[in-house]
Amino acid sequence: MGRCVIIGGADIGKYKVIQNYFSEEDFFIFCDSGLKHEKKLGITPNLIIGDFDSFQNPLSKIETIVLPCEKDDTDSIYAVKEAMKRGFDEFLLVGLIGNRMDHTLANLSILLFLDSNGKKGMIVDDYSEMELVAEEPVWVEDSYAYFSLLNISGIAKGITIKNAKYPLTDGEITSEYQYGISNEVLPGKVSEITVREGKLLLIKIREKDC
Repeated sequence: MGRCVIIGGADIGKYKVIQNYFSEEDFFIFCDSGLKHEKKLGITPNLIIGDFDSFQNPLSKIETIVLPCEKDDTDSIYAVKEAMKRGFDEFLLVGLIGNRMDHTLANLSILLFLDSNGKKGMIVDDYSEMELVAEEPVWVEDSYAYFSLLNISGIAKGITIKNAKYPLTDGEITSEYQYGISNEVLPGKVSEITVREGKLLLIKIREKDC
């Protein structure tokens, strides 16, 4: 089973950057107003999902799931659940980080949802990549300008960061004190990040001017 790419309606400015993450084997789900990105991304949806409160239903021949406007799930999390039912284990989430802070924070929690269900997920936007550090080590190459670690699950202990400007051994990051911001991989090295207990949000920043 290939990877599922879910495209939401948050603004995208650097379409070429986002396109570089796609592959021909990807299965594309467009959520509601995510359809506004279809032409600029240059891809055709495999599936459309939405309540169409922010974008008109295209009424195309493409498979479409129409949701009620009043529901517990956002269009994005519904799309994730639907893709999991279809057997996908790896997810790339695009167009989920934007001006609506409530939607942005809810969408970040999708990474926790995926991890709890044994799935792999990454969120990408114009400037960064976001993924979880949990049971398995995660590596960051020196091609990234910065990387930050945020506690978004309540517990994060036994944190070790190797080959970085600010290394850490058996540390703890709490939700009240987020000090793991703007670290840098040592030149020519690959940084390794592990967490003994809990989960961290890893944000990798591509360029120094952001």
